Amino acid sequence: MNVPYEWRIGWRYTRASRSARRNGFISFISGVSVLGIALGVAALIIVLSVMNGFQKEVRDRMLSVIAHVELYERWGGALPDWTQLAAQARQHPEVVGAAPFVPAQALIARGEDMRGAMVRGIEPVAEATVTPLAASMKDTFARLKSGEWGVLIGVELANALGVREGDALTLVAPSGQVTPAGVVPRLKQVTVAGIFSAGHYEYDSGLVLMHVDDAARLFRTGGPTGVQLKLKDAQQARQVAAELAAQLGQQVVVRDWTQTNRNWFDAVQIEKRMMFIILTLIVAVAAFNLVSTLVMTVTDKRADIAILRTLGASPRSIMGIFIVQGALSGVLGTLAGLGLGLLVAFNVDVIVPFIEQILGVHFLPASIYFISSMPSDPKSSDIIPIGVISLLLALLATLYPSWRASRVQPAEALRYE
Repeated sequence: MNVPYEWRIGWRYTRASRSARRNGFISFISGVSVLGIALGVAALIIVLSVMNGFQKEVRDRMLSVIAHVELYERWGGALPDWTQLAAQARQHPEVVGAAPFVPAQALIARGEDMRGAMVRGIEPVAEATVTPLAASMKDTFARLKSGEWGVLIGVELANALGVREGDALTLVAPSGQVTPAGVVPRLKQVTVAGIFSAGHYEYDSGLVLMHVDDAARLFRTGGPTGVQLKLKDAQQARQVAAELAAQLGQQVVVRDWTQTNRNWFDAVQIEKRMMFIILTLIVAVAAFNLVSTLVMTVTDKRADIAILRTLGASPRSIMGIFIVQGALSGVLGTLAGLGLGLLVAFNVDVIVPFIEQILGVHFLPASIYFISSMPSDPKSSDIIPIGVISLLLALLATLYPSWRASRVQPAEALRYE
């Protein structure tokens, strides 16, 4: 196979610059450039993989408590027949579970302590088909019985109020009763039937679960005000929600979990995007170190360039030689960075405990963080753009020095040789 001489000479220059003693400084600078690209690419992959891991961990814990899709009657109030609406939604092939619920805001108090809470009235048996938390705590959820006014509260809320199972609490409904003396808030004493831990602070510190019939009576809704749906794939929630909205008509409001948690979802995406941009600048700095390497190489190879020109090489060919030399450094750095980054990203669960053991520290103490181990989730959608951007930056860095090499005049270059 005939390899163009630009490639052969460019490869020879790359090897020579690393082996020739008189070019030791150039070799050092070139090695630093390759190492910088490799470390920048590896850092990008590791950081984004860990961010993906945290995002997945938090999302999974969030989705263990909430449904993938929620359906409401457009004008508010109780649904005429939630079972019929659930049956219509179940016709969609992605929907695998449905359950009624009553969402509301309330105050929960014990003595002088009072906290705001998200109250959700649920049907325990149907709830197990919708949320993993209910499915994993069927016996606890079964304690919620109509008319007994039992509640399940998160572990953080229980600690804040200082209550245990069997203790009494007071729920204060936001809309009160109108009496001759004015508006009197509606109060109801409830019993702690159980305590759950979802691993998500927002729900562990502010969610109260009770039977759907009790919630409807307390908040005077007249019945369930919404239907929760579970999907085969939570990542398809937006698409499925749009399809259900078209299927169920304008009388039904459809909201997926990315809408109900839009602030968190948007914040994570913006944070990830900004980290990608910041770390890409590290790769850019390392890639443009190739400029200084190639400028020094061009200066050192002026005599070689002049000889090649006198032998008939065109300026375009000379430019191609140094583009090949710089691009090879970019490829080597990118490949090394990809290898190192993936090696660390796939073994974070081993590497981090090893470092913690050596240093005698714990990066994520279980007493402070709900996630006590460093998660990692490498994705091809992150890794491929990182590799492509690194190669493009390295290629751009070679253009100016290569153009300078193509402008070398043979007579000038050989005058002092």
